[in-house]
Amino acid sequence: MKLSQFKFKLPEELIAQEPAAQRDESRLMVVNRQTGEIEHRIFKDVIGYFDEGDIFLFNDTLVFPARLYGNKEKTGARIEVFLLRELNYEHKLWDVLVEPARKIRIGNKLYFGDDESMVAEVIDNTTSRGRTLRFLYDGSHEEFKAALFRLGQTPLPDYIKREPVEEDADRYQCIFARNEGAVVAPAAGLHFSRELLKRMEIKGIEQGFITVHSGLGNFREIDVEDLTKHRMDSEQMEVTQALVDRVNAVKDAEKRVCAVGTSVLRGIASAVSMGGHMKTYSGWTNKFIFPPYDFTVTNALVSNFHTPYSTMLMMVAAFGGYDLIMDAYQQAIKEKYRFGAYGDAMLVI
Repeated sequence: MKLSQFKFKLPEELIAQEPAAQRDESRLMVVNRQTGEIEHRIFKDVIGYFDEGDIFLFNDTLVFPARLYGNKEKTGARIEVFLLRELNYEHKLWDVLVEPARKIRIGNKLYFGDDESMVAEVIDNTTSRGRTLRFLYDGSHEEFKAALFRLGQTPLPDYIKREPVEEDADRYQCIFARNEGAVVAPAAGLHFSRELLKRMEIKGIEQGFITVHSGLGNFREIDVEDLTKHRMDSEQMEVTQALVDRVNAVKDAEKRVCAVGTSVLRGIASAVSMGGHMKTYSGWTNKFIFPPYDFTVTNALVSNFHTPYSTMLMMVAAFGGYDLIMDAYQQAIKEKYRFGAYGDAMLVI
């Protein structure tokens, strides 16, 4: 497959800038891989396509407030700092992106907060935009993290052209999020309300959780036409033995295993054994999935509508079939479905 095969014209006004009024009342397009049929529903109708004994797999990563603004010493220049991940607990070292990058050098100090009580020093330049910051803070690690996160903003994607508001701290987070580490929300999981999860439980539909700490690599531009030459950024993930046992039992019973989001789809594919079952996994994955691809565990997928050329679109096309998914996307544009993290959803069965 070539990068240019994932080009389509997405009208700017279809990129959702706000979440739906209710989590489970976004629109839902249902795409049947066998028949090619496409239906238009409301998200909470998703439960009607599953039966007792099926399982939904969710990503329980928790998004932290990764975007903050500081001032450079002496000049006072405003610098955006995007926290990527904590590198060293003891020394308070963080891997970050800075903008504008050209203004920052090793040894520079940055001051954060109205009282400038949080100070960081640049100690390494790791990439053209990336830096390693050492935060200078005397309190405990818990106090430091709390203070740092108070300064941060919800890291909304750049295609959302507004400043974060208080509501985003809740809505750009899945209600089952519990393992801190993501800077990108697993958007398909945002549609699930407590009421919907309860209805699934009553119907006997199982729920399982894997952890994939979604990073900015999801939004990094692909700069090669030949997709086999693209390298994904690595993301940390965890699949437990308890989950493996449940998923394999569902698979052996020939019931549905539904991945909620492309991060889960990728996580499952990274934890597949030779026999086509799941196995435990703890570590990093840089698996890049694009058509054609043989999925041996997952047989249903919930996903949002993604932007042109994105790795998430490629994963959905790999699961649903390139022609069918690209046709579904054209229908989505015609029917004015909303795209992006706060947009509508697609169920591929």
